[in-house]
Amino acid sequence: MAVSYGFHRPPAVGTVAPQEVQLSEFREPAAREIAGMMRSSLSRRRILQAAGITGVAAVAAACGASGDSGSAAASTAASAADLSDSEKTVNWSNWPGYMDSDEKTGARPSLDAFVKQSGINVTYNEDINDNNEFYAKVRTQLEQGQPIDRDIVVLTDWMAALWIESGYAQKLDKAAMPNASANVIDKLQNVAFDPGREYSLPWQSGFGLFGWNKSKLKELIGTDTLATVDQLFNPKLKGRVTVLSEMRDTMGIIMAWQGNDPSNFTEDQFMQAIDALRTQIDNGQIRSVEGNSYMSDMESGNVVAVIGWSGDVIQLGSDFGIAMPESGGTLWTDNMLIPPLVSHKKNAEKLMNYYYDPEVAAKISAFVQYISPVKGAQEAMQKVDPALVDNQWIFPTAETLNKSYVFMTLTPEQDLKYQREFQKAIGN
Repeated sequence: MAVSYGFHRPPAVGTVAPQEVQLSEFREPAAREIAGMMRSSLSRRRILQAAGITGVAAVAAACGASGDSGSAAASTAASAADLSDSEKTVNWSNWPGYMDSDEKTGARPSLDAFVKQSGINVTYNEDINDNNEFYAKVRTQLEQGQPIDRDIVVLTDWMAALWIESGYAQKLDKAAMPNASANVIDKLQNVAFDPGREYSLPWQSGFGLFGWNKSKLKELIGTDTLATVDQLFNPKLKGRVTVLSEMRDTMGIIMAWQGNDPSNFTEDQFMQAIDALRTQIDNGQIRSVEGNSYMSDMESGNVVAVIGWSGDVIQLGSDFGIAMPESGGTLWTDNMLIPPLVSHKKNAEKLMNYYYDPEVAAKISAFVQYISPVKGAQEAMQKVDPALVDNQWIFPTAETLNKSYVFMTLTPEQDLKYQREFQKAIGN
């Protein structure tokens, strides 16, 4: 999983920036009630590659990480003097392509509106390309009790759980965040890694699923619809398939195909899926194991079918298909946290609260095409983009959610072992 991990800190908003936790509640029936703009040429994880063994080892060594991530923070994150009143700024690290933007002008409409409304300048960094890699980059500072120069970070649920357990997230002042207090969708309000959302707020959620080139798929296997992993591994697609370098998504989909439950599995079942993955790599069926570089490969026609991410595939356009595997896909959430020793906590909370305004949330969803965690966003979408009001990838139906699994919470020891096995299988 190789990628250039250069740190980029873009200038002030308005200029162009270069270019899991246990959410098992989603598997419960009540959780099924979750209810244009220019599309980005990048997507949430456009540059993502896996962090490799170094990043995995860093996670396994994290102090205070518990096996079940089922309690509040093990220790209280350190606070610092809040300079929000005198320094009208906030520094936010997020994934690439996870914000509405105008590629021609460089404007970020929702952020620009926040700056104008609040008087708070936002330094928006697209420097989270992988959870393990980002954690490895700031881990020494966190462990030594030093600030990491970000007021907000966005981490996938399982990594957010580790930060909270380790005391690397500050408790949110809910009284200062009325939108956030009222508008988190019901089944994300009390996730096991952060009951009551005291330390985190969901940014977006999404699915791991199938994407494919409709015309090329039909040319090769006689149908323009991809529904099963058996089809994905059809020898006629040999060398034209890519799977994700995010272990939880690729392995979750393979385990579900084998009849096992990705949210509750044994080591033997995991290794059974590893054997299947290795077989398809060794026989040449799988062309590559990638982060979001699969997007350009699909656009060029080199890759016909992928295990990919929902928002990414949607942004490819109508020539490409998207579907949950019949045997099941994966479901994840990315979460906003405030790290220790930030200098602008109140400003960060104002920004987080702003994005829980349903109309603002609808604008973000219309652009990034991921699942909105904000109550009222679906109704607000009627004004933002009526064509997306019933889009199941933004506002999933019960049927769609019933086909998804949240990957099982792993102990640090399990995570290290399983990541190593995955890395060996993909040739790293």
